[in-house]
Amino acid sequence: MASSVFPKVTLSNGLQIPILGLGTSHRGGYSHEAILHALKKCGVRHIDTAKRYGCEEQLGTAMRKSGVPRSDLWLTNKLWHGDYGYKAAKQSCLDSCSRMGVDYFDLYLMHWPEGQQNGLSNREVRAETWRALQELYDQGVCRAIGVSNFLVPHLEQLKEDCSVLPHVNQVEYHVYQQPRQLVEYCREEGIVFQGYCPLAKGQALGDPTVLKLAEKYGRTPAQICIRWSIQNGVVTIPKSTKKERIEENCQVMCFQMDEEDMAALGKLHDGRHVSWDPTHVK
Repeated sequence: MASSVFPKVTLSNGLQIPILGLGTSHRGGYSHEAILHALKKCGVRHIDTAKRYGCEEQLGTAMRKSGVPRSDLWLTNKLWHGDYGYKAAKQSCLDSCSRMGVDYFDLYLMHWPEGQQNGLSNREVRAETWRALQELYDQGVCRAIGVSNFLVPHLEQLKEDCSVLPHVNQVEYHVYQQPRQLVEYCREEGIVFQGYCPLAKGQALGDPTVLKLAEKYGRTPAQICIRWSIQNGVVTIPKSTKKERIEENCQVMCFQMDEEDMAALGKLHDGRHVSWDPTHVK
């Protein structure tokens, strides 16, 4: 499957991120063979990882063994909040580059809005950290910079405190968690909205509405969930360590759901989080 089948979304700085990527995680293990299969056989060119996941070195090895040129890949990494602060953030990014054996990241994200530093407010820590990311961006170490799990108040504060808005905000997004106000805010501000956990960690796969549409379109429940996310214009990064599941997840560009079916899935929102809930972070 050629990578050209995956459309791209343009960031505010003109770079283009593939709308479908492959997430990696420390949970559920790490599969070298699955990464190679995704890159070599499925046309995946967008890989999402984080220092927190503990698989940077293995992932870097797999990327090199795949034979796919670095320039053809979109590689996202994330800064863990234990490494926030100006000096620590810059060093952590460079260390992550070193572990992965790359000279730059296509996208580098602040992983979480909470600062975890004594004597400073979360807002102060976020602003100080973001200034480090802006410098990494200016230096070309990060081709784009962004945040993850940030809500509107967090983004508003960053807008007031810093000179460059995030290019991307990566947030939990699935049929049960549809933060419409946040999506709208990001689009108004030119921030690309990216969604993780598109299957709600499997909870959505048995939903009657999802099952009904899977039967209607001759697709799997996972494909319905991923297609719904992508068809809403959301950059989507399902995770899997199984080759057959990655293949399945990548086969979502050759069908389109009707408006009424998209609307039916839109009504499933109940506000549940299957991952982190950032609403308590000030």
